[in-house]
Amino acid sequence: MNKGQLIEAVQKNLGKDTTKAAADAALNAVIDSITKAVKKENVQIIGFGTFSVVKRGARAGINPQTGEKIKIKASKSVKFKPGAKLKAAI
Repeated sequence: MNKGQLIEAVQKNLGKDTTKAAADAALNAVIDSITKAVKKENVQIIGFGTFSVVKRGARAGINPQTGEKIKIKASKSVKFKPGAKLKAAI
C-alpha cells in the first residue's frame, strides 16, 4: 500500500462526508507530528507500536560498485516496534 492508497483507506474509514483532501491533511498531520516528536522522545501509540531513535555506530563497509573498503559514519535511524494488537492482527 502506498500513501495514495492509504489516504483513500482513511477517507473510506472516516465516512462519506470526508473529502480526499481532508484525509490527506489528516494523514500528513499524523506523519508530521510523529516526525517532530520522535526527534525528542519515543512515540508510543498503544496497540499500534512505538517509534524510537536508535544510534548506529561508525563501521566499515564495502562499496558494492567498486569493492573498495569505506568508512561509514555514525548515524541515527528510526526504529519501529509493533504493539500487541498490531502483531495479533497479522
